[in-house]
Amino acid sequence: MNSDAKPGDVIRLAIPNKGRIADPIIETVEKSGLRIKNSVQRKLISRTSDPEIEVLFARPIDIPEFVADGAADLGITGKDMIMERGSDVEELLDLQSGNANLVLAVPADSDINDPKQLDGLRVATEFSGISKKYFNGLGIDVTLVPVGGACEAAPYLGIADAIIDLTSSGVTLATNNLRVVDEVLRSTTVLIANRDAKERHPEKIAELCLALESVIMARGQCYLMMNVTRPSLEEVKRELPGLSGPTVMDVSSDDNLVAVHAVVKEDHLYSLVGKLKKAGARDILVIPIERMIR
Repeated sequence: MNSDAKPGDVIRLAIPNKGRIADPIIETVEKSGLRIKNSVQRKLISRTSDPEIEVLFARPIDIPEFVADGAADLGITGKDMIMERGSDVEELLDLQSGNANLVLAVPADSDINDPKQLDGLRVATEFSGISKKYFNGLGIDVTLVPVGGACEAAPYLGIADAIIDLTSSGVTLATNNLRVVDEVLRSTTVLIANRDAKERHPEKIAELCLALESVIMARGQCYLMMNVTRPSLEEVKRELPGLSGPTVMDVSSDDNLVAVHAVVKEDHLYSLVGKLKKAGARDILVIPIERMIR
């Protein structure tokens, strides 16, 4: 890395300044090793631990257009935001976080069970662009009612017959006595690039993609270390559901003992540790993994 990077050589990465996906994105970026200076204050433009990369904090909905226009070389935002803007950007990496569904929902007591029954009716949404394409695809004509928040209240305020809104758990819909009629879009957070950025900064962008991908790959994984007597080794190996089998190494101080290392899923740990102990493993250590590169 060049500590004397010139302004024209700096890559600008746009990430959300607020909203449900902002904190998880910042956490992923920082776990990748790219530390953001003043990330708590979220100043408009912040330096990072890499002198060749700076961060632009922006509204999630604005990030696709900033990247398309070249105000930022890269951006991380929700796929729903990219589709809503209709921005011409290149998707580089799915961060596999911020999962949410954009759904069509109606009051629980409504007679509407098919989207086509909304022909001629009103639908409230913050996602007018996506909604227009959705209903055009169904060949029906609805009146879209733009709202800036609290979309779920629209049917009970009498301003819409249905809504199109994001949901991650379904709790808010249920709380507001709404039920899903159709799924419009599945959204996650993605890394996007300006169409020309990869030609200007191919190595640096590849480096950032690898760093982020290593964090994604490590999610839900942990590293197991244990000592095993040789007679128990085969039984212990049978219990280990590692990514590519355990690593077995001799222990110099004891010819009858080997060290066994393996990467396993965290959700296997609860029952796995007991099985390993029973199979003959001892001195078992469980270590979290922040990054993993194949």
